[in-house]
Amino acid sequence: MPQNENLRLGTRGSKLALVQAHMVAAALGNCEIVVLKTSGDRIQDRPLADAGGKGLFVKELEEALLDRRIDLAVHSMKDVPVEHPSGLAIAALLPREDPRDVLVSRHTLESLPHGARLGTSSVRREAQMKRARPDLDCVLLRGNVDTRLKKLDDGEMDAMLLALAGLKRLGLAHRATELLDILPALAQGAIGIETRADDVHKVAQLNDTATATALACERAFQQALDGSCRSPMAGLARVEGGKVVFDGEVLAPDGSDHVAVHIEAAAAEAARAGREAGLSIRARAAAWLAL
Repeated sequence: MPQNENLRLGTRGSKLALVQAHMVAAALGNCEIVVLKTSGDRIQDRPLADAGGKGLFVKELEEALLDRRIDLAVHSMKDVPVEHPSGLAIAALLPREDPRDVLVSRHTLESLPHGARLGTSSVRREAQMKRARPDLDCVLLRGNVDTRLKKLDDGEMDAMLLALAGLKRLGLAHRATELLDILPALAQGAIGIETRADDVHKVAQLNDTATATALACERAFQQALDGSCRSPMAGLARVEGGKVVFDGEVLAPDGSDHVAVHIEAAAAEAARAGREAGLSIRARAAAWLAL
């Protein structure tokens, strides 16, 4: 590996973001971590979908890359829009953590009482829960993982939905009550390293092929649907041998209906398969994509 010249690594300042940044720094060596506050961090009083949604956790990091104030940016890939600013690229993806969602509660999803308060800020999770348990009261839940867990412990809600990947990286996997049998957010559990296009070679050695293949499929699905930040969509690609297996869905926000798709293809055709999957259901999901 070539010696890195004191690379400036940009990250959000949450505990989880810093853990992820230190994972990258440890793999690269010779990194200076630069903490930046993003629009998504500042907005705590309303769903991010009401504030524009797309790119709110990456915009300031990308501006710092373009301004050459940092050399790398570390992202949770589920927060990264499929369209990149000119001059930037996702240079590497670390091996993906478990992408599943979990319930955190004193109950299981089935045993939650009627009208129980379920915390989430995700339009996708809310639609999936309204489909599975329409009797639950979905309430807005913002803040970092520690803040969210404290709200549960203080009795402000009865349950919440979180990504298992984040809990595991924070050493909090024991807080998970139940692994949920729902499709996760596209690219959930994956950490990406963004650089200027002419600096990709500085981190390319960290790229995990299986993760890159899965995300090529999932992000092509997302791009083909071209939904808004209010469009509840989910999907997961798995690399099995030499093929990619993808399941995706778009849901009505009230959980009353959904459109699902399953596709398998050669791993080398992952992006094409994801695009075909999205186009195959786009017309049927049009009303929910236009929100």
